[in-house]
Amino acid sequence: MPKEKSAGAIIYRLKDNVVYYLLLHYRSGHWEFARGHIEEGEDEKQTVKREVEEETGIKDLHIDDIFKEHTKFVFKRTYNLKPEDKKKAPWVFKVVTLYLAQTQTEEVKISDEHIGFEWLPYEKAFKKLTYKPAKEAFKKANDYLVSTKGI
Repeated sequence: MPKEKSAGAIIYRLKDNVVYYLLLHYRSGHWEFARGHIEEGEDEKQTVKREVEEETGIKDLHIDDIFKEHTKFVFKRTYNLKPEDKKKAPWVFKVVTLYLAQTQTEEVKISDEHIGFEWLPYEKAFKKLTYKPAKEAFKKANDYLVSTKGI
């Protein structure tokens, strides 16, 4: 089974003492964090900064030096395949390293990979996330933020 490694960020901003998290609506229909493949010569944090800028236009990203969480899942690579070829698509094992990152930027310019975005407080963001591994990492990130920053 092929393996992939990606890196991304659970992005938040503060407004009126409330934490808002950024979720992206992917073309495949799921809601998730900004993330992408680690390119040759990049470390994870370089990937996070590049992917976040490409997918959201956000440049003022402050990545937390301590929080890091991994999600793991298996998926079928079916995009760009004809309907008759989708059953033959390979299964891929993917590991995504997620960092916690703060921004002051509210305006988001989504890439063509996405169909929308929302800034949401924790409870609403948690409900909107599509996949269980992302929800588990998100809960840990929020707990960390609350316990270390008192937010």
